Amino acid sequence: MTTADPSSSGRPDPGLEQQVVSRRDLAFVMVALLIAMLLAALDQVIFATALPTIVGDLGGVDQMLWVTTAYLLAATIMMPIYGKLGDLIGHKVLFLGALVAFLSGSVLGGLAHNMAVLVAARAVQGLGGGGLMILSMAIIADIVPPRQRGTYMGIMGGAWSVSSVLGPILGGWFADSIGWRWAFWFNLPLAVLAVVAASAFLKMPAQKRDRPTVDVIGIATMAISVTAIILVTSWGGREYPWDSPTILGLVGIAVAFATFFVLAERRAVHPVIPLHLFGDRNFNLSTAGGLFLSIAMFGVIAYLPSYLQMVGGLSATKSGLLLAPMSAGILITSVGSGALASRTGRYKWMPIASCVIVGVGLFLLSTMAVDDPLWKAGVYIFICGAGTGLSFQIVVLIVQNAFPLSEVGTATAGNIFFRQIGAAIGSAAVGTVFTKRLMDLLGERLVSAAAGSGMPVDPNSLTPALVNQLPEELKNAVVSSYSEALTPVFLYLLPLMALGVVLFLFVKEKPLADSHDMPAE
Repeated sequence: MTTADPSSSGRPDPGLEQQVVSRRDLAFVMVALLIAMLLAALDQVIFATALPTIVGDLGGVDQMLWVTTAYLLAATIMMPIYGKLGDLIGHKVLFLGALVAFLSGSVLGGLAHNMAVLVAARAVQGLGGGGLMILSMAIIADIVPPRQRGTYMGIMGGAWSVSSVLGPILGGWFADSIGWRWAFWFNLPLAVLAVVAASAFLKMPAQKRDRPTVDVIGIATMAISVTAIILVTSWGGREYPWDSPTILGLVGIAVAFATFFVLAERRAVHPVIPLHLFGDRNFNLSTAGGLFLSIAMFGVIAYLPSYLQMVGGLSATKSGLLLAPMSAGILITSVGSGALASRTGRYKWMPIASCVIVGVGLFLLSTMAVDDPLWKAGVYIFICGAGTGLSFQIVVLIVQNAFPLSEVGTATAGNIFFRQIGAAIGSAAVGTVFTKRLMDLLGERLVSAAAGSGMPVDPNSLTPALVNQLPEELKNAVVSSYSEALTPVFLYLLPLMALGVVLFLFVKEKPLADSHDMPAE
């Protein structure tokens, strides 16, 4: 394998022959990539609102958590694997393989007759979904020069933002109308269209590589460590107490195998996450800053709908729709910042501004009160989304611009891999603090309120419908507890945004090359 200096941004690799894609072909390729990104992002969240219906149909309440966890786990593990293999054997063939895997999982899920088959189907979907997210952005780097790449990356960010909000809404609609299995079936025509468009119009650089050596030990140790991390974030505080032997044991496994992974990568011929990536300042700073932003964003997305249902009295569908302003904010600034970066070549200020704007949005969310009108929440959510969109794909562009074309898939996968871990950690961290505060407040207030009304209430059985039927005194106790439990948590995320600003200030703004075969100066 021909090696290249990782610091040579935009420099051609002797092992690759760049092939120009016509404007017409590029349009069709973008359709395929957008569909792939849409499907991969949708299926992370589409079953969130459909799970009660699915469990009622198939049974297996004890396996409900795995419907989401199986997809997340498989996708996260596969991200760096797809990134590295794509750089070694080519991104197109892996992209088509990921689409086929995703299709196979969708068919299996649509035919599932019990929860075990459904969970297996979600895992197969995840095996493909992790590749769709990584390879979509790596392929853009293959066929679009760095200077023009910001526009296309911004569009991809817009597709992801729409999916993040559309997923729960679609899942709920399928479950309530034509059936939850359509959450699988509707994937089929879209995925087939993506396969056809990619097969016909995607012309990739010719690969001139030796036979790759698969980093089996690195993949195995990484998979075990990531599995432990995802299980800790999924089970901690829900299935098991945080100080239980199960959670502490998983933490120990995660740390131990992460250590084994680093040792394995030092000796591997083709490491799945090369350690020299961490020798690049921009990679480290952008990855850490992106991780902090992911913690903040997914901390908001995960629990704000529950707050809106309990405090605002909204239905599940309406609380999901109230996240639409966040999607709109991400879409506007993601597409706009990408186009601006391509036009001006200046991009360093964008992630800095992103952290500042998200910080403002978090502060405003922390000021919400029970009697505030819903439009205020919508405005605050929009501000958070607008801040997130400024950096979502620009951070990837910074990472891609720090490495040669031969390593762009690996670098992209490494960056998004850690951001995915940040998303899981963010949801778990916010959930832990929120749940503890909520149970403490409910324990104090429901006892006194129930004594006055003569109607005992179990804090663990509260639903939006039940809260709306409670006597006024009990309802006020629940609503105020939810409000005071969640809003201060947003303030706890502000130091991460401040740290993100500091990190991005030290990013070196390397010029974006106008073509693949012209190094940035």
